[in-house]
Amino acid sequence: MPDAASEPRAMGGLIEHLLELRSRLLKAALAVLLALLGLLPFSEKLYALLARPLADQLPAGAHMIAIQVTGPFLVPIKLTAILALFLAMPVILYQLWAFISPGLYRHERQLALPLLIASVVLFYGGCAFAYFLILPAAFHFLTMVTPSGVSMMTDIDQYLSFVLHVFLAFGLCFEVPVVVVILAAMGVVSVEKLRSLRRYAIVLSFVVAAIITPPDALSMMLLAIPMILLYEAGVLAAALLVRRRKATQDATP
Repeated sequence: MPDAASEPRAMGGLIEHLLELRSRLLKAALAVLLALLGLLPFSEKLYALLARPLADQLPAGAHMIAIQVTGPFLVPIKLTAILALFLAMPVILYQLWAFISPGLYRHERQLALPLLIASVVLFYGGCAFAYFLILPAAFHFLTMVTPSGVSMMTDIDQYLSFVLHVFLAFGLCFEVPVVVVILAAMGVVSVEKLRSLRRYAIVLSFVVAAIITPPDALSMMLLAIPMILLYEAGVLAAALLVRRRKATQDATP
């Protein structure tokens, strides 16, 4: 039968974990709040920076519009709040890591931390890739195919939603190496199987690129090719991980 004294100890341990979780969440929320307060004075400039890929492609005399009455005020603030969350994400992930790392085994910590850092860097890289390459090419194409007699004037709220969806899509697509390494580390798929699936990965990359990107071939190629290269990088990283793990097992008596 379970020891009666073990129940109070278990309850006390649960309360300690809940208190620590609350502390971590408060620190993460404070980081977001500080980032928001720091960015708020620059909200209009931040939106102008976000709108530059479209503004640079608009024909002479065309400009962005605000359909809703409160749009000119609320849309820049909405963008600022999202950027504050984006900027504070390393702190949020660190608080998450600090909470769960004590419950992980040593080899799990050695794998989880690099994957966590890589996922953040790749997500940021995907967003930057979309901003500097995809959006200018896509908006150039869209302005070129605008019918004559039609003025291309985009609502600022609709533009923000479109750009955020593109950032999210490209950020997630750039997580391909992390997904490949996790699958290989968990033993779900072997490295040899990943290599044999290369042709399917290429086809899937083009399918995903055709669905996500705006309707032009250049944008599709600009996403499909990096996804293929990232898949190959993930296979290489998985092979190095498996080889290192095998060497460690062979060296262990």
